[in-house]
Amino acid sequence: MTFLFAWRYFKAKKSTNVINIIAWISMVAIAVGSAALILVLSVFNGFEGLVKSMYKDFYADMRISAAHGKYIQPNATQLQQLRQVSSIENYGFTIEEKALLVNGDNQSIVYLKGVDSNYGKIIALQKHIIDSGKYNLGTEDSPSIVLGMGVANTIGANPIISEPLTLFFPNKNSTDFSDVQNATYSYNVEEAGIFVIQEDFDSKYAFTNIDFLRYMIDLPDSEYTAIDISAKPNADIKSLQNQLASIFGKNCIVQTRFEQNQNLFNIMQMEKWIIYIILSIILVIAAFNMVGALTMLVLEKHKDIAVLKALGAHNGFVQKIFLSEGCLLAAIGGAFGMLIAFIICLIQQKFHLIKLGGASFVVDYYPVTMRITDFIMVCVTIFAVAVLASWIPARSAALKEFSLKGND
Repeated sequence: MTFLFAWRYFKAKKSTNVINIIAWISMVAIAVGSAALILVLSVFNGFEGLVKSMYKDFYADMRISAAHGKYIQPNATQLQQLRQVSSIENYGFTIEEKALLVNGDNQSIVYLKGVDSNYGKIIALQKHIIDSGKYNLGTEDSPSIVLGMGVANTIGANPIISEPLTLFFPNKNSTDFSDVQNATYSYNVEEAGIFVIQEDFDSKYAFTNIDFLRYMIDLPDSEYTAIDISAKPNADIKSLQNQLASIFGKNCIVQTRFEQNQNLFNIMQMEKWIIYIILSIILVIAAFNMVGALTMLVLEKHKDIAVLKALGAHNGFVQKIFLSEGCLLAAIGGAFGMLIAFIICLIQQKFHLIKLGGASFVVDYYPVTMRITDFIMVCVTIFAVAVLASWIPARSAALKEFSLKGND
């Protein structure tokens, strides 16, 4: 019943155009605010999905590493139990060590990852290798190396020319570090390819085979830096994590891809929520145009209010009418704004009209991903803002006593 009154007041002709103008301004403000919320949240979703897709190609679904120290030593029983976990698609062993990579007069410190033959099935490094390079890590006696683009640029490496590169490792058994020859090991490796995923990876990492790296750093056969795991498509990641934790015990930590990059994803979520809060505050400020519109509407309809109260309407009923009026204005503005945002997002997804500045990112346009949860959240926000903005004039209309006498 209160909504019918609100709808009638919305459609009815007012005695002065100012009331209509203020009402339309409030609806436009709500529309702009709601459209901005959907657009910004969708862009954040797009960048989040893009970053996750890049990290998916570099980080495994699950990683088992040492809780203390640098290396893990899985025993035969643990490895047997690992092979029997049904939700695991592939797993591989990795060793990671810092090394000095030299090409002529150029050099760079790299994080060298030695990986086994299964590693190419766990992450999609192969699809990011550029030009004529290939994913070839060589053997223990004839090692090859795959470099990140940033590392390759630093040392001037080129897989087409394929000149031998030199890797230097610290000699852990040396007692005289002033003598370079005794303090380090060195080995020539062939450059097989260059990968391009994301700047943080490209400027830091290089890959080779695990047997060669184990030999160079004198690491026992039973020790590894980590075990990387890819889960089956429909696997329950949390359940798998708990299962692996029970197998490897307290000496190991089991991390999901999210936990391996927790700081990054936490910052992304924090940025998204901060922007949401800022835009919501702007929406609240814009929605207070409704206070003026509803206040003037209350004055416009003072005889209607007096008649309703004379017929027995209580204060709560009158208050609900003007609250409904405010919610109606917000609903029309919000629906129109979200429709506009939905259309803009669809156009951007299909035609990529809005471009990113510069050419250093993996895409040259703003990625957008719409989520139903964002639309629901914006709807709830608009409703809360509408109630907040409508409360004062609605309460005033309910408590104020109007007389049927007076000039028209």
